[in-house]
Amino acid sequence: MSKKTPGKPKKPAKAPARGPMHQHVAREVADVTIDDIAGGGSGIARWRNKTILVPFTIPGERVQVRLLGEQDGMMRAEPVRLIEASADRVTPQCEGHFTASCVRCGWQHIAYQAQLTLKQDLLADHLLRIGRVPENALTLLPTVAAAQPWQYLHHVTWNVSEIGSLKLQGKGKAPVRHRDCALIHPDLLAAVDALDVEEGALAGISHIRVLRGSDGAVMLLLLATQEEAPDLNLELDVSINMVLPDNSPMNLVGSTITSIMLGERELRATAGTYFRPNLPMLATQSELVRQTLDLKPTDRVLDLYGGIGTFSMAIAPHVSRLTYVDSYPPAVTDADDNLEAFSHVDVIEGSVEEVLPELDDTYDAAVVDPAHGLSADVMEGLARLKVGRLVYVSGDASELARDVKELSRFGYVLEHAQAVDMMPNTAFVDSVALFLRI
Repeated sequence: MSKKTPGKPKKPAKAPARGPMHQHVAREVADVTIDDIAGGGSGIARWRNKTILVPFTIPGERVQVRLLGEQDGMMRAEPVRLIEASADRVTPQCEGHFTASCVRCGWQHIAYQAQLTLKQDLLADHLLRIGRVPENALTLLPTVAAAQPWQYLHHVTWNVSEIGSLKLQGKGKAPVRHRDCALIHPDLLAAVDALDVEEGALAGISHIRVLRGSDGAVMLLLLATQEEAPDLNLELDVSINMVLPDNSPMNLVGSTITSIMLGERELRATAGTYFRPNLPMLATQSELVRQTLDLKPTDRVLDLYGGIGTFSMAIAPHVSRLTYVDSYPPAVTDADDNLEAFSHVDVIEGSVEEVLPELDDTYDAAVVDPAHGLSADVMEGLARLKVGRLVYVSGDASELARDVKELSRFGYVLEHAQAVDMMPNTAFVDSVALFLRI
């Protein structure tokens, strides 16, 4: 395996800000029927030629709602009374599900099999409406179910308030209760509950991420706004690391590594590197990527935005040459270590936009896992390298749909897409899509 470093990473563009809420109606109450589901997970209803978004509802239900106002061209409402319930409605696991303002668990009231169908529907809607894929050309495979729908989050980030208290990110201003959260692994909740710091001790820390590895080891990751480490006196059996303002990690206590099992293979992830929080699903997702690539022993494959090498680990035993690219140095170091056993793997550090023009070989297939969609430069680079099969791993159906349109300009046509439930009981839609170059 060889390691190369030809460039510096580029910063992703910022997403546009949401518009303000406009009070068009003074808290009027209306009875509506939920016709569909929106990308954010709320139900969609129609009222006086307006589209209304109603959280905690299911298509087919009749609900009395209180109108809150208009935002981004949509009327917002809150449910007041359930008039006619769906057969797919179940009792949420979290006691404060309807009042905690949590952004994550908005679908706990929907039976799990119905969630899988809704995620497939949401993926289809984005590809048809935003991606402009003709309906007769769209092939969707059934949603891949999660290995476990509860207590699957192995890393979660808490905000640090001005007075040093911790709270989960929520839709409302009130702190989100975490002690009864049904999605977060109990070891993370226990670590946060045991975190006892003096007022002012977390000055210069904007967030605390708590991580749990496959071996059960817990790490606190302090996301800092200053380079000076806080003076913490903690009696916890955890590792503590800090990510400095320049995005480099610094060790304070214990290990710098989180251990992740990918089937029978163990991977390392240095403090500050990203991996998907649903550890039980990583092997399933990686195997799906490998199968979708339809690999041959003679294939030459690209793994772009490769992270700690999760997909490369699944691909490497089945191809003749694998080229991995990522821009974050600690992640590249992890991948270099994780893929050490494979002599036919090249590990390259640098932004994908800068690395692709420097590659001279042609490639049979590629997997991309971008954080914020693909740039035109990357699409052009894939076409120049004659990549015939492209597997696109996405955590955002709208970004995937936008790139479907753009990839067609470079000869890539969507063959099929499949939702993968990496975030059960939420409206987040992860997917794996196959493109073929014509």
